[in-house]
Amino acid sequence: MGTAGGILFFLMHLPLPWMLGALFATMAAAVGGAPVTAPARLRPVVVAVIGVLLGARFTPEVATQASVWLGTVAVLMAYVVAVALVVVPFYHRFGRMDWTTAYFAGMPGGLSEMIEIGEANGAKPAPIILAHSLRIVITIALIAFWFRFVQGQDVGAASGPPQLALSWVDAAVLLGCAVAGSVLGKRLHLPAPTFLGPMALSAALHLTGLTHSAPPPLLVTAAQVILGTVLGCRFQGIGAAVLLRAVGLSLAATALTLMLASGAGLAMRAVAGVGVDQAILALAPGGLTEMGLVALAIHADVAFVALHHVVRILFVILLAPLAYRALAGGSLGR
Repeated sequence: MGTAGGILFFLMHLPLPWMLGALFATMAAAVGGAPVTAPARLRPVVVAVIGVLLGARFTPEVATQASVWLGTVAVLMAYVVAVALVVVPFYHRFGRMDWTTAYFAGMPGGLSEMIEIGEANGAKPAPIILAHSLRIVITIALIAFWFRFVQGQDVGAASGPPQLALSWVDAAVLLGCAVAGSVLGKRLHLPAPTFLGPMALSAALHLTGLTHSAPPPLLVTAAQVILGTVLGCRFQGIGAAVLLRAVGLSLAATALTLMLASGAGLAMRAVAGVGVDQAILALAPGGLTEMGLVALAIHADVAFVALHHVVRILFVILLAPLAYRALAGGSLGR
């Protein structure tokens, strides 16, 4: 079903066709009551493939830009705080959520991390799952369609660097990045370990020039179809009425977030001369893997985008629980 959706989007020349086509096809089936079950066991594998692919964009030239990014990281942190101050009260007032649930639904962190930390602090998991799942879906769709239809950029199937002949040695190296990186990511307790571990190892090998290869396009396409299918199947068991209300809330919350991202993007341009388009991809809360794929598709600086998403996720994971405890004695704890 995901493959059929990807083919349809591809034939219609829609942006990110393989991922978005699979996502919307399976989401429609799930909401319609079809007995769809996500191939969740395959997700770590395909996420590792995408991690290796994005790591291939960390060329030796990237290292020369690292010092310039300190200013943009500071802008990112201020932006995250601003999003929390705007979106959390929005969910509390207009979403009619209690403060604890609204707090973790509105934080621009990772889906699984916000669910886990939120439940541990007494939040209701269902609204958090809907808020973050829809935030990712809506952000991906809005960003991809903006670049494709408003700016006219070719947001087709994401591809890697110019494809070189993949030798057996390079294939073994890339496979090693995926396997060893996943194991290392889990042992280091990284957020999204099967993505960040392989991406870090792949980036290290490409930065040192030990390899210049990337996973073959057919494998990357299959990974995008499976990733979209897994995202779409998250909506299994959610009624149309509940989903429509959640979509309305998420559209408004995402619009607020993207307006703040636009302002922060202008600040990044002033601080470091970064293009606003690239800055918005680094700030848009559409998921690290997914925004990396969009950046790859429009030939933006993947290393810049990936780094800022990693910092955003770590910043929220580390500070959100601390801020919650500090506020728990006040209105947020009631």
